[in-house]
Amino acid sequence: MSEPKDRQAPPSPRWIALVLAAGEGRRMHSETPKVLHEAGGRPLLHWPLHAAREAGAEQAVVVVAPGAEQVRASVGDTFADFARFAEQPVPRGTGDAVRCGLAAIPETPPGTLLVVLYGDCPLVRPETLARLVRAATNADGPATLVTGELSDPSGYGRILRDEHGRVVAIREHRDCSEQERAIREVNPGLYAFRAGFLREALADLRPDNAQGELYLTDVVALAAERGGVADLPGEMAELRGVNDRVQLAEAERVLRRRTAERLARSGVTVRDLDAVVVDPECEVAPDVVLERGVHLRGRCRIGRGARIDVGCVLTDVEVAPGARLLPYTVASASRIGEHAQVGPFSHLRPASDIGPECRVGNFVETKKTRMGQGSKANHLAYLGDGDIGRGVNVGAGTIFCNYDGFQKHTT
Repeated sequence: MSEPKDRQAPPSPRWIALVLAAGEGRRMHSETPKVLHEAGGRPLLHWPLHAAREAGAEQAVVVVAPGAEQVRASVGDTFADFARFAEQPVPRGTGDAVRCGLAAIPETPPGTLLVVLYGDCPLVRPETLARLVRAATNADGPATLVTGELSDPSGYGRILRDEHGRVVAIREHRDCSEQERAIREVNPGLYAFRAGFLREALADLRPDNAQGELYLTDVVALAAERGGVADLPGEMAELRGVNDRVQLAEAERVLRRRTAERLARSGVTVRDLDAVVVDPECEVAPDVVLERGVHLRGRCRIGRGARIDVGCVLTDVEVAPGARLLPYTVASASRIGEHAQVGPFSHLRPASDIGPECRVGNFVETKKTRMGQGSKANHLAYLGDGDIGRGVNVGAGTIFCNYDGFQKHTT
């Protein structure tokens, strides 16, 4: 039975993402902040921000450490209209980090949902956040959390339940009794809180634990006393964080596979889902063929019916419909026209514009050169700073010598 036409869908819940990104990440052994290490074509921190925006968050607050200028610049470049920053002056635990984040949004109404995320957790999906927000919207209590199960829960906080199965607290691993350490249901740290409750609860936190920190997990026990805690199961494979280079590589593998599967389901032929690398901002039309070993980086645009053969590496390249790139073509910041053929072993440097039906063959390099429709350079040539008309045949061994020692000229 269809719904009456005058029935309106319930309004989308208002929610804000609090993304904690102030950790030092010492196990990365790097001068680069941990949350800016890349996986799947984006910095780690960008993934939860993208997920939050896609899931309907109206804004995000990113909690950073003092002096995190690289983090601020990276986020500002991509999320200027979505994210603001809060600073955690001293690393005093997750509870303190969330309190610093709340200080950046003092105008937030008490009923607004605040979803806590982490800058080093790139695998969380928008669908998971949307499911958490729906559960929190429908819950009677002030807190909702995602739980998971692990055969080896070492290092994770344990979910404590009463005799009725209701969540009553979370106990951090260091503070667990032997009996509590046997619990396999763990806390991955994904929460949704009512803003009014969270402000009051954070004011009541005390550092009464082995670390001497303010634990956000202690807020859960307060929520259990003040209306109850709702929970929903999650997949730990999606909710784990990245703490070292091994986990970074594992996240990279998962994210690349997700992108390849998304393309395949949209009508792209991907010869091997584990042997192509496509950055998430690339656009690939249906009926494109991506052979093994293809890398599409940056913001490539591949038109319908194009074929990208084995080992091609493209960065910010536009490939028109029907074009064919033969094996081991390398190109950046260039355009390839309809039904053109490039490769094998060709190199298109920035600002190359290869026109429709052109041919650029093996060991031909172009740079800042336009080739008109139907022109050919089939073998062993360097074409730099050139303007080539229609139907031109450039013979083997041709070199455009257009630098006089002081300035470039156009051939």
